[in-house]
Amino acid sequence: MDNDLRTYLRQNHNRLTWKERIQIIIYIVGALYRINIENAIYRDLHSGNILYYKEFDTWYICDLGFCGPANRTLNSVYGNLPYIAPEVLAGKGYTSASDIYSIAMIMWEVSSGQPPFCNSNHDYQLATDVVKGVRPKSVPGVPLKYKELMEQCWDAIPEKRPDIGTVLDRMKEIRKTYYQNMPGDKFDKNLNPITDFFNNLLVDSLEINEIDGTSKIYQFKNLPEPRNATEGTMLLF
Repeated sequence: MDNDLRTYLRQNHNRLTWKERIQIIIYIVGALYRINIENAIYRDLHSGNILYYKEFDTWYICDLGFCGPANRTLNSVYGNLPYIAPEVLAGKGYTSASDIYSIAMIMWEVSSGQPPFCNSNHDYQLATDVVKGVRPKSVPGVPLKYKELMEQCWDAIPEKRPDIGTVLDRMKEIRKTYYQNMPGDKFDKNLNPITDFFNNLLVDSLEINEIDGTSKIYQFKNLPEPRNATEGTMLLF
């Protein structure tokens, strides 16, 4: 693996076109799709555990995110706080919809080049803001369809978020805007030769810790019920 997404964006953000950003999201959503169709939930999806494989020019979600530490208690949350869904922070547990929320935060990060809530402490106040509907504000120049999908994915109500198959289909539709002269399946077929390779690839836990050490155990009590906020209460980071 050559880089994690966070480092890659820090080094390349100003050079990336929207076509390239959309390709990155397609690969990540496609990888999560393959996880979810196996009835698995990733639980700790963030830009530090999404890895770039230069030889194939693609992105891979490392598999150690499937589980948090064995000693976490029932009333605790394990993860990277800015990417954790509000219902999880409020103690309702992880679902596939929680992964969709994390995808929304990654979509914002790919669009902005910065991790979400990068100017906030990862503490009770941030958790409270998130369950009250505070989200990063879209940066200028984001394609409208991309922005709309991102905002649907971070809806405070899990049932209102699209499922992973819908997200993948809609990202493909957005991609068509940038590939008018490319046959519809060409980009997808490029994924197939490496799927088995990545399915059999093991990533050492030490490597993951060196890439990103910000996932941790949180315990939040008395958080309000998750709700959506108005545009005026969103924050720009």
